Amino acid sequence: MFGVEASKRPLRTRCGWSMENLSMETVHAQIERLCFTSSKPFDDVLDGLYSGISRPNIEDLKQRLKRARNLAEFAEIVNAKVGSAGLLEFLSLDLGAALRVGSLRDPHRMIRIIAGNPMIMRSMAQSVPAAGSYAPITILIYEFDGDVFICYDTLASLLAIYDSTEAWQIATELDKKVISLIESALK
Repeated sequence: MFGVEASKRPLRTRCGWSMENLSMETVHAQIERLCFTSSKPFDDVLDGLYSGISRPNIEDLKQRLKRARNLAEFAEIVNAKVGSAGLLEFLSLDLGAALRVGSLRDPHRMIRIIAGNPMIMRSMAQSVPAAGSYAPITILIYEFDGDVFICYDTLASLLAIYDSTEAWQIATELDKKVISLIESALK
């Protein structure tokens, strides 16, 4: 049921013509989603998450990383910018904005935090290039019926199908840091 399935059938492009030399791989993965619940106020939980995730000026960071002359300098720039959980925010999406528009019985807040660490992604992608599809990670925080929920899909579960012990171990360590951060935010 889960695994990798390769196909040699021609692919149809957006233009409608097929390309005979392309192949497609379908990967079925079992995802471990962790969902935590708290009665703490939304802003307190969000602040708790941001206690371990830095929020640098991402455009400035991108420019500095482009100018890095070697891996050591690149790592130094990254390490100076990450938060206490070893993560930095790449993007924060206010998904709740769409829920607050118009008539909604109970408007609520929802934010998707996309965070990561380029050095951790690099470590995983060296043995599993597809790790770039899953790193940076996503943390979803939302308010519903008076409670606050945090959901996180473990990176280790997403990488398990690739049979790389090295990438899986790195992902597992990152998962531990993220879970610890979430638990701390909810206390």
